[in-house]
Amino acid sequence: MDWVTVTIYVLLVFLGAVSIYAASYDFDHASIFAFEEFSGKQLRWIGLALLASFVILLTDFHIYEAYAYPIYGLLIILLVITIFVAPDINGSRSWLVLGPMSLQPAEFSKFATALALAKLFSSYNFRLNLHPMNYVKALFIIFLPIALILAQKETGSALAYMALFFVLYREGMSGLVLTAALCAVVFFVTTVKYVDEVMLDLSTGELVVFAMIQAGVVVMTAIYCKLILVARNLLLWFLAADIVVTLLSVAGVLVSGQILFGVILCIALLYLAIVYMARYRNRSLLITIGAALLSVAFLFSVNKVFTDVLQPHQQQRIKVSLGIEEDLRGAGYNVNQSKIAIGSGGFSGKGFLNGTQTKLKYVPEQHTDFIFCTIGEEKGFIGSAAVLILFLILIFRVLAIAERQPTTFARVYGYCVASYFIFHVSVNVGMVIGLCPVIGIPLPFFSYGGSSLWGFTFLLFILLRLDASRREHLSY
Repeated sequence: MDWVTVTIYVLLVFLGAVSIYAASYDFDHASIFAFEEFSGKQLRWIGLALLASFVILLTDFHIYEAYAYPIYGLLIILLVITIFVAPDINGSRSWLVLGPMSLQPAEFSKFATALALAKLFSSYNFRLNLHPMNYVKALFIIFLPIALILAQKETGSALAYMALFFVLYREGMSGLVLTAALCAVVFFVTTVKYVDEVMLDLSTGELVVFAMIQAGVVVMTAIYCKLILVARNLLLWFLAADIVVTLLSVAGVLVSGQILFGVILCIALLYLAIVYMARYRNRSLLITIGAALLSVAFLFSVNKVFTDVLQPHQQQRIKVSLGIEEDLRGAGYNVNQSKIAIGSGGFSGKGFLNGTQTKLKYVPEQHTDFIFCTIGEEKGFIGSAAVLILFLILIFRVLAIAERQPTTFARVYGYCVASYFIFHVSVNVGMVIGLCPVIGIPLPFFSYGGSSLWGFTFLLFILLRLDASRREHLSY
């Protein structure tokens, strides 16, 4: 048994219970064991989680691999049922009410999806890059729960599954996919943030993204395709054409910017196509051309997606996060109050139960998604850094456990666990301090709720059970 990881888990759970007690402290019910309060309820969840972890450690490790697909199928069925029978709570239908308690199947389907993905990769002669259908199978396992959770209108929980793309990268997926994802985020943010200023029928954001696409084509041609001379010619063409477009704009010549920049890029891509056909036959050139065309298509779909696909409250949160609007009484209220609470904690904090912002309930949801602001106010920079260091140690420990596994199943499952933790910790803390939009991501082991605590406990202790049996695998 990896007792270091177990110790970190127990420490995080204990700190989480104390933080929930501090965040929901009631002068009339001061005991942490008051079961009608959030802290008392969380202690019951913790007790059940510890019991569940004990059962997981006593279970034969072969079961997790043998029944990975049935477990995944069962949770998928549960997600489908949730769509139709769950009550509407704040616009979301993601909670199953079972008598006195409520459970969120989306939290439990995380470990089920991790098991199914690990089972797929451990299949006989399975390699991600061996056949295109292998990508289809892996993506199907990831996107099926995402689609069902989105149908429950629980966007935050659905986004957590996107972290599994790091697992695909570890198992052989091209780094171009992650680069494309990063570019998509940059293009989206740039286009949305600078949408108001217009020149040549294009917003400033679209002009900047066009310049990024041009630079990307030049860089990919030089580095990815290893055609320095061709990249130089493209760079000269882009510079000359952009200067001409700028002069036309200054002169007041009314020409559509979409047409001008489209023609500039089409000529460059046509040049690359001719180079490919005539001489080099470099497959990377075709990928470069396809990437440029997809980038342009994505660019002109951003505004459509932002205005027609995202809900009004989601649009508002993104605008507040990007600094486009300052809605301190509406969408930006939670984050603003959270930042005030964390900032007021200073270097060493105000002391346990002495936080004014949290005790006077200025921060909404401070015992769930915004629990980190309680740590920041009461324990200050020192306490906040200590908690983040604990999570960092846990994540590195999980990665080390994953790498030392003798089986593909256990290794892939370990990377799934690490990916979930990385996503939840970084997004939740980023959300609380205003670096990410508010999307309702809990902080593992700290945010109040049995589903989240149980889900992460299952994730971690199944990995610990697989790790404890690694010598049995080696003996085979």
